[in-house]
Amino acid sequence: MPVAAPLQLSVRHTDPTLGAATELRLELPSDVALVGPAVELISTHCCTGVLSPRRVLFNLRTALAEAITNAIVYGNRADPAKQVRVRVELGLRVVHIHVEDDGDGFDAATVPNPTTPDRLLFEDGRGLFVIRHLVDEVTFNARGNAVCLTLKAG
Repeated sequence: MPVAAPLQLSVRHTDPTLGAATELRLELPSDVALVGPAVELISTHCCTGVLSPRRVLFNLRTALAEAITNAIVYGNRADPAKQVRVRVELGLRVVHIHVEDDGDGFDAATVPNPTTPDRLLFEDGRGLFVIRHLVDEVTFNARGNAVCLTLKAG
């Protein structure tokens, strides 16, 4: 069995007066086995003091894992030829996490609420619900194949 190349995180320090002090970039193939290592790699670079250790340990890591998993499973349909791109902007008072896949996109407004009685027994459909409760803001691009998660300092 071939050994996959390790994930390569790009770290770029920018001018903090322009908003972001550090930008992280990571591309990974659509393989759910890489979600954990990707989250670990990114979260270790997010302990900058912008977010409390608890928010990095729980909110950021869990929301990022859900977003990457959704991009792999739903966006790219687990096609290993397709990529997931993650860009993290670590600002002075905010962290923006952008996750984009190569899929066709979707309309987030059509995702059913997993807490309604008719959806309680379904195993899928909880990721976006969880993400929305862990971060301060969730936005999608017009195509629906990229999400931006915003966590504010505090």
